[in-house]
Amino acid sequence: MRIATWNINSITVRLPRLLAWLESSGTDVLCLQELKCAPEAFPAEQLRELGYEAAVHAGGRWNGVAVVSRIGISETVTGLPGGPEYDGLNEPRAVAATCDGVRVWSVYVPNGREVGHPHYAYKLRWLAALRDAVREDAAAGRPFAVLGDFNIAPADEDVWDISAFEGATHVTAEEREALAALRGAGLADVHPRPLKYDRPFTYWDYRQLGFPKNRGMRIDLVLGNKAFAAGVEDAYVDREERKGKGASDHAPVVVDLKL
Repeated sequence: MRIATWNINSITVRLPRLLAWLESSGTDVLCLQELKCAPEAFPAEQLRELGYEAAVHAGGRWNGVAVVSRIGISETVTGLPGGPEYDGLNEPRAVAATCDGVRVWSVYVPNGREVGHPHYAYKLRWLAALRDAVREDAAAGRPFAVLGDFNIAPADEDVWDISAFEGATHVTAEEREALAALRGAGLADVHPRPLKYDRPFTYWDYRQLGFPKNRGMRIDLVLGNKAFAAGVEDAYVDREERKGKGASDHAPVVVDLKL
């Protein structure tokens, strides 16, 4: 089974690339984030023509997540149980599904904006709610993983230059502690291999030649329980998909499982 996660940064804008990548990559289950589309604008018919069905949680211009599968979808959960609101809204940032016996959550963790900003406190509360929501699945015997854009670099080596992030979000002790607490529910970081260079970055800013200079971050993660991690045969960042005109600023993270 091939499972992947990808912050698509607008499924409408990048639909041709998405369809081509699904056809060429042989992916069975894809967790998508940052759909940036209304529910009725999700390209379900185009995906169905390729043999995929989808569990979708979308809300319009911002956010939005999906699980896309060609091996079946069941036990769907839309939204984060017990998740906090922001500005009175319960944002579409989490969706879960079971695909041929493997349970997955696709998550788009809040950015946090700035340390001390209300969105930063919201990010920490959201991660605590995610930990509570996945605890039972993480402890279960069937393969389970939380995949998505976590907007956190787990360690200093997961950013191109830690000194460039002084005082910024994504690398603070509080965010990393929240991520560690999530892993403490019974999840291990499935560390992918890079296809180029020595570190498996998953995100590169569009600005200041971030991608050509490899000024990246590893913030798109796959956290699997014991049964999931035991089945991992390979994991890599498909850096090639970050290249070219119209690319997302994130690359897919791909995991091959033998279960």
